[in-house]
Amino acid sequence: MDRDAIEYHIHGLLKAIGENPDREGLKETPARVARMIEEVLEGQQYTNHQIAEMFSKTFESECPSDMENAVVVKDITVFSYCEHHLALMYDMSVNVAYIPHGKVLGLSKIARICDMAAKRLQLQERLGKDIAQIISEAAGTPDVGVMIQGCHSCMTARGIKNSNAKTVTGTYMGAFRTNSELKDLIKFN
Repeated sequence: MDRDAIEYHIHGLLKAIGENPDREGLKETPARVARMIEEVLEGQQYTNHQIAEMFSKTFESECPSDMENAVVVKDITVFSYCEHHLALMYDMSVNVAYIPHGKVLGLSKIARICDMAAKRLQLQERLGKDIAQIISEAAGTPDVGVMIQGCHSCMTARGIKNSNAKTVTGTYMGAFRTNSELKDLIKFN
């Protein structure tokens, strides 16, 4: 990321909205915003493949590859930014399940994958797809399900201003596509 360019444009944005970017409370705002953007959009720097490589620590599994041995992690908290309005997608909860095929991911790696994939300008639908693809590659399994529930400030704070609206999306790969029992593993209550 080009921190200097971000600072320059934030300075210009402050001017464009009628603020004085040189006043005491705003002098350091462009630099602070640039650092924040680097942090919250860190995932922009990596492809799905690179994220899978970063978090691919696995352990051998002798469990048979069937739905009775699915690994399920629920209520992983993430946030992201909508690519249409640069608006915050918040109160996002991710449920992930996969069927191991000879190896399992460290549980913290699943949460880290979700977090890094969310740190991009995103659409919730694509975020689910990205997480599923990364988990599939990192765990070496074609059988992955991801369900995400979240609020979008482009709906809650502007436009329709419906503060109770939640968006739920599901991404299903392999056995999760056709097996309703597997899909039930990742449903929200």
